[in-house]
Amino acid sequence: MRNSYLDLVDQCDRFPYYQDDPAAYTAHMTKYHSFKVQGCDSVLGYILNEVVDKFDWSPESWTIDPTNRTVTLIAAPTPAERNLAIAQTIEKAAKNDSFAVLRGWRNEPYPVYGPGGEFLLEMERSASPLFGIASYGIHATAYVEDEYGLKLWIPRRSKTKQTYPSMLDNTVAGGMSTGEKPYECLVREAMEEASLPEDIVRANAVGVGCVSYAYVRDDRAGGETGLVQPEVEYVYDIRLPAEVVPKPNDTEVEEFCLLTIEETKKALANREFKPNCAVVLVDFFIRHGIITPENEKDFLQIITRLHRRLDFPTVSYVN
Repeated sequence: MRNSYLDLVDQCDRFPYYQDDPAAYTAHMTKYHSFKVQGCDSVLGYILNEVVDKFDWSPESWTIDPTNRTVTLIAAPTPAERNLAIAQTIEKAAKNDSFAVLRGWRNEPYPVYGPGGEFLLEMERSASPLFGIASYGIHATAYVEDEYGLKLWIPRRSKTKQTYPSMLDNTVAGGMSTGEKPYECLVREAMEEASLPEDIVRANAVGVGCVSYAYVRDDRAGGETGLVQPEVEYVYDIRLPAEVVPKPNDTEVEEFCLLTIEETKKALANREFKPNCAVVLVDFFIRHGIITPENEKDFLQIITRLHRRLDFPTVSYVN
């Protein structure tokens, strides 16, 4: 069965909404503990109960409340002390091979923010789904345009990647480490993944907004399933000259293909794209007048679902 654009959004923004069915949502939330930091009232992530049971929580650093279902990082008043406590916990789990997702260790720190953009701590990227924290990244669609219309540069992920092997992707995409700004992340990833020179990217890339969603990992993501993965993706369009051709520059991409809009639509309908890449393309189609209120019956629902308000504090990146 072919997937509609709303189906594609549903497959990415998979965490339930309280407003849709309050009773079902309340029942669903019994599957999780809330991740908190002492001194901050906000919930910072959702941890599956079975994940809580598998971690070796040091009582000097953590308080586990099974009644209220909370996991709280304690006795760590500064970001540096919190980083040390959480790193020790995660590294011990990795050493014991407690979680499959930690086998994909990246040595990339992901930041966690409190209200007002306060930096609270950072943690190893591969551990972020275990804690269900909000993470940040960039996604860019490179395209060419001539008298025949738009064509998009679409990469195919390597068949050896731990996550979503052989699926289609956005031209450039990547996570933002602690201290990194969206545009600088775009420039870095464009060279690393697509061999796009910095001067070409800076001359042609345009920031066009964000998409946000709460994904729930399935077996295609690699490792444990059911982990909550809330994300904010800064979105860019890169209109490339015809003579500039993206090329793989690492082992993550097998090839780039220049697809027409109709070919891209077909691949989307067949669920060939990684879920969050599909929603970035849906956003692209809306902004470029390909999906309109006149031709899409679910237009309003799609628009709102592409910009989910997450349950956790988030930060706006400014220079």
